[in-house]
Amino acid sequence: MKTIVVVFGAAVAALLTLAMLFTAGWVAPPILSTQMGFRGVAMHELTTPAEKRLIAAANALPDAIDKASPEGDRATSVYQNVKVLNDLSVEQFNRVMLGLAAWVAPADQSCNYCHGENMASDDLYTKRVARRMLQMTRDINKNWQAHVGATGVTCYTCHRGMPAPKFVWFKGAPPKSGGFAATNDGMGHPTKVNAYSGLPADPFTDTILGSKPIRGQATQALPVGFGTPIQDTERTYSLMMTLSTSLGVNCTYCHNSRDFGNWADSTPQRVTAWHGLQMVRNLNNTYLQPLTGEFPANRLGPLGDAPKIYCATCHQGANKPLLGVSLAKDWPELGGVASP
Repeated sequence: MKTIVVVFGAAVAALLTLAMLFTAGWVAPPILSTQMGFRGVAMHELTTPAEKRLIAAANALPDAIDKASPEGDRATSVYQNVKVLNDLSVEQFNRVMLGLAAWVAPADQSCNYCHGENMASDDLYTKRVARRMLQMTRDINKNWQAHVGATGVTCYTCHRGMPAPKFVWFKGAPPKSGGFAATNDGMGHPTKVNAYSGLPADPFTDTILGSKPIRGQATQALPVGFGTPIQDTERTYSLMMTLSTSLGVNCTYCHNSRDFGNWADSTPQRVTAWHGLQMVRNLNNTYLQPLTGEFPANRLGPLGDAPKIYCATCHQGANKPLLGVSLAKDWPELGGVASP
């Protein structure tokens, strides 16, 4: 009997080992732990060497382009219809155009993606949108350093060599069925956005497009008056799930697990994230939503709205876009230089 038990135990162990190796959901050691806050409050980030390699591959840098001199004639003296980069020299202007072709345009189209035979023409919507995106990039680098710091952004930060960024969002179409499904505040529809939970599938429209406060954790059992509606709490938690996934971190990257709502015990990253949410809301309303009329129907969402940004648009699984490499210093042309 003892032999049978030993053999059975060995067989079970072998089956579990095979399951761990060949099925999803298992993580092979070693597990790397980084302490993010006070000891004893479980504020740790966990990752594996394999995950680090994947993140590094996804955040590979674009090929460098030789720097250009700011001296010499302005681009406006050589090119027609220059409306955004009119403070740059000819060399700087040409350098940005080369960068755009590499960062945004399909490989088989290059400059033709935004320009036709008449380079000065505004006929192609891609040129009109690109012009507005250049303004947005400069705005970020100049006016949102509370979030991006000296690292800054370029078009590559979001686009990664593709005409449209991989991570954008649209307003969610209402369900076709009636009853509870049509009045459940978007709950019960697991998606990647809400980390495949039952939380609202659209945590964005009211928060990083609209002006609803991004908070919802009551501090007492029976708040005075109406208090915080449970829908706001659910939306906030769904948005936090999105933040966690976008940056490849868990909640303790910003919050102290002893008291999630307490700012004094939170990490400095929470302040940076707060500025980031304000930035995203501003950019969606100032630049992206107003472009709705410029995009063709195939680039719009199910409700006819323009593509908009959220944290994953830049971060793409890394706590710092492109792993924190500063592109702003390499691209002073996009660093918020004021036009004359």
